[in-house]
Amino acid sequence: MTDNPRWKRRPPGSTWGDWGPDDQLGRLNLLTPEKILKGVAEVKEGKTFCLSLPLDYPGGTVVNPRRHPPRLFANKRNGMPYMTYPLAREDPRLVDVICDDIVEMTLQYSTQWDSLAHVGQLFDADGDGQPEIVFYNGYRAGEHIVGPMDYRDGGAVELGEHVGATALSIDHMAAHGMQGRGVMIDLEAHFGRAGKFVGYDELMRVMEADKVEVEEGDLVCFRTGYDRVILDMNKHPDPKVLEEYPCAALDGRDERILNWITKSGAVALISDNRAVEASPSRPCEEDHCASLPLHAHCLFKLGVYLGEIWYLSELADWLRAQGRSRFLLTAPPLRLPGAVGSPANAIATV
Repeated sequence: MTDNPRWKRRPPGSTWGDWGPDDQLGRLNLLTPEKILKGVAEVKEGKTFCLSLPLDYPGGTVVNPRRHPPRLFANKRNGMPYMTYPLAREDPRLVDVICDDIVEMTLQYSTQWDSLAHVGQLFDADGDGQPEIVFYNGYRAGEHIVGPMDYRDGGAVELGEHVGATALSIDHMAAHGMQGRGVMIDLEAHFGRAGKFVGYDELMRVMEADKVEVEEGDLVCFRTGYDRVILDMNKHPDPKVLEEYPCAALDGRDERILNWITKSGAVALISDNRAVEASPSRPCEEDHCASLPLHAHCLFKLGVYLGEIWYLSELADWLRAQGRSRFLLTAPPLRLPGAVGSPANAIATV
């Protein structure tokens, strides 16, 4: 741990400062050339799997009322819609016909990455008894992550235009490169699609039964079957179906699960469900706690990235049939400065 200009104390068990006072990569520092080569070594057949749902899934706003499907519309040229636009309108000699479109989208609507700027916490980083709004490695709300409203000190002060994340944004993840060894843990094969809080003991039994090993630098995937539940609803999510098949998810309140994540050296946790961990989580038993404890542990404390609503089932079925659990995962986010999340157009190669 090094001296840091933004904090005097760091959360217990965190990695703040371990990679320098200005680190913005977190556990991506562990995704070294050696680890990438281990991922490449898992390619035996040259077969690929798309791990992204179509970006207009799950459809509607049932899965998350604050996140809306993407909206495509035509760009304009000379005030006219620039779709199937013949350039002969401007010069009769030209035969080109041009299409140019625009998308308005919620960056974390469908298959997605969470950046380290996605979840922060009220935490006394200054050691003066007063909590501040801080993010991984002590980066601050109002200074490094800036929206149109300042909520510091319990207020709500209008700031003007949205700035976004000038630190910890998703483009750092993109610039580093998100490619390495993926490891599949198949929860659906053991628990089906009914709701299940998967604690440490259950997770260890699954990994032992399937001979799954997780090493430092790995990108760990959890198949629950939720991806196929979403696809089967064909962009019309039914709350009754989602209630009947919430699928298994990690129990973020299980301290041994959190300790396992710490000790594993995993760079990212990825699931086909909506939060990796069970959401809502089990009730809080403390005076103050995080609503999503695994998010807090990973994004806020450790710098571990989270991938949600991925399409994992086809790959998981193939791996199980082959008696394998490892593969090369290539999963770049958009290199969009200031963004706190991004669609993930991920590919597995086996």
